[in-house]
Amino acid sequence: MTLKNFSFTVVLLMAVLTSCTHDVIRTKDGFKTVDANMTLEVTCLSPSIVRVSKYATPEKPEKYSPSISMVPQKLKVKVSSKDGVTTLSTSELKVTWDMEAGSLVFTDNTGNVLLKEKPQAYSDKSQTFILDDDEAVYGLGQHQHGILNQRGMNVFLQQVNMEIGIPVIHSVKGYAVFWDNNSSTWFRDNAEGMTFESETGDFCDYYFIKGEDADGVIDGLRTLTGESPMLPLWNFGFIQSKERYASQDELVAVVQKYRDLGIPLDAIVQDWRYWGDDHHWWNAVEFLSPEFPDPKGLMEQLKELNANVLISIWPSFGPNTNIYRELAEKDLLMAHETFPQDHGVKVYDPWNPQARDIYWKYIKKNMFDIGISGWWLDATEPEHNPIKPEDYDYMTPEGTFREVRNTFPIVSTGGVYDNQRAESDDRRVVILTRSAYLGQQRYGTHVWSGDVFSDWKVLDDQIPAALNLSLCGIPYWNSDIGGFWAWREFPDGFRDPAFHKLYTRWMQFAVFTGMMRSHGSSTPREIFRFGERGCWAFDAQEKFINLRYRLMPYIYGTSWNITSENETLMRALFMDWPEDRNVWNIDDEYMFGESFLVAPVVTPEDVREVYLPEGRWFDFWNGEVMAGGTSIVRQAPVDECPVYVTAGTVLPLGPSVQYALEKEWDDLLIRIYPGADGEFVLYEDAKDGYAYEDGEYTLIRMKWDDKLRRLTICERQGSFPEMLKDRKFRLVLVGDGAGLGLDNENHSVSVKYDGRKIDVNL
Repeated sequence: MTLKNFSFTVVLLMAVLTSCTHDVIRTKDGFKTVDANMTLEVTCLSPSIVRVSKYATPEKPEKYSPSISMVPQKLKVKVSSKDGVTTLSTSELKVTWDMEAGSLVFTDNTGNVLLKEKPQAYSDKSQTFILDDDEAVYGLGQHQHGILNQRGMNVFLQQVNMEIGIPVIHSVKGYAVFWDNNSSTWFRDNAEGMTFESETGDFCDYYFIKGEDADGVIDGLRTLTGESPMLPLWNFGFIQSKERYASQDELVAVVQKYRDLGIPLDAIVQDWRYWGDDHHWWNAVEFLSPEFPDPKGLMEQLKELNANVLISIWPSFGPNTNIYRELAEKDLLMAHETFPQDHGVKVYDPWNPQARDIYWKYIKKNMFDIGISGWWLDATEPEHNPIKPEDYDYMTPEGTFREVRNTFPIVSTGGVYDNQRAESDDRRVVILTRSAYLGQQRYGTHVWSGDVFSDWKVLDDQIPAALNLSLCGIPYWNSDIGGFWAWREFPDGFRDPAFHKLYTRWMQFAVFTGMMRSHGSSTPREIFRFGERGCWAFDAQEKFINLRYRLMPYIYGTSWNITSENETLMRALFMDWPEDRNVWNIDDEYMFGESFLVAPVVTPEDVREVYLPEGRWFDFWNGEVMAGGTSIVRQAPVDECPVYVTAGTVLPLGPSVQYALEKEWDDLLIRIYPGADGEFVLYEDAKDGYAYEDGEYTLIRMKWDDKLRRLTICERQGSFPEMLKDRKFRLVLVGDGAGLGLDNENHSVSVKYDGRKIDVNL
């Protein structure tokens, strides 16, 4: 034997660790075991992210997974095998395969068990896990069942209007599991265990993501599936919509009315049928209605009013439209019937890159090029009714519709995002969409909760729906203010004072979501439908629209943290207090960023119970200071939503404006809530475009030392061409009537800041 062949034999023997009935093969980033029934492959993508694949074929089947964007890291992985037990170790976790038990166990490096597989016969489309009896799990997308903790639930994960299926669970113990199967899937949790079972599957495939805490889990999910880009500042302003504005004159008149009233507004939405009323011309992606004779002129008018436009575009097209004909010629339309039925309307195949490019071609020519700012991509489930079993046999480039069913929204929105990014970096992509899948956050999307009813219980249900979606790593969510369908409970619509109250309470909730957007059918929703100044509903709505704009620096800074640090905007309370079991099932409160605890009023009564977790809390409206770890009863007049600010908060408030870009942030009120150390980083960039990706932004860190009663405004970091070089900060220590509510401008100290460090004693 030559020395070369001898060396090869030694290496091979080292790579194959032999147990009595199976082989353990050391791979580059993990290990593989082979027995008579299946191959198990455990692969590390990072020290805290592990992929588990089980397959019965000689080689692993090819896998289509549009969620996964991560390039595996270079890392050190230790694998050892003894007495039928194989252990993989990284710096963050251990994965143990017990050959005799036939299951994997995931532990942290101190030996604490995080998750166990339940021993079971191999299945290519299901896996059962064993949870702790008292373990809380969250996620699964967005559902209207009104429950935050998913223990004991049976949930069907399939994209339909109001239901978003994402096969991810997020545990209070600090880990997540992504069941990587693109077909419709059942989640079941019962005495037998927690099971994912899909309609189809080529092999069993899932990812285990460990985090030190909930934020670490979200960081892992976004590391695996993609980071969230910055959205333009204007899209955090107030957005007015209804089903629907019937002419371009009406569209302009509504915006003009807001300007005349002095009510802030940043965008208006044009819903469907700007192409006309004949459904054979459905969703032409062109302005064909005679009521919209000059689309480019319309955009110029609205631009003069400093208003942006989002426009409704569906993934389905009537047979008379140019886009339908082009797609049909290339056999790029799916088979199933869709809304509006009985008119030959067909859905495009977004899994085909050629179809995605044609879709964008029409959007660009007729919408993007005339200055429309954002895309309301409706019905991205897609709509499918009536359902015929053979519809699911339609073959896409990535498998049958049955096999890829749940990935429609990520593929469709991703095509629009990628094409717009290729076109221009001057305007950030803004997509409002009705469905989602894991990883969709990387495409500049806001998800909304669909065509929900105008109902108090439905309003209540939106909170856990939002939080569970957020816990899947998708940060921007909103709902139709007032609910979409008003006719069932409020047939008189805006003329009914009872609807005024529901709508106003819903608007208060919307201030503390990713997008503050009024929309619905059955009745108009503009503020002037609710009376005039001096009427309680008008005044309360104006107050909260103004509050949204005053919070712009805080929201934009939090948005930067989402992009740069993978943080979360709407935070279930367990994310910050995981050891407090009282919060595990609280589904009607949440944190908005790191500072605000929001407890929306979700009943007709002007009072609600609020649980304050451990800490020191300030009532935002009256300044009352309360110790946490207890429940309180908060009276809530109709112009107040219970909101509490945690001690140590450094809160920048922006100027009063009529639209987001009306004034520079050259004179900001900074409120400091004493009782703990804290900080806030003021983030600024050009407010649109992608120059921030090249480092064109500034950070001003403000650090509060509670013991010294000192605020340090640190040296400015970074630069961009339009940045403010000199500015003023007005500082106030909250308390004794100062720094309360919306319009209290009291301040203790005013300082000029030119980018150099300042220490200010209060």
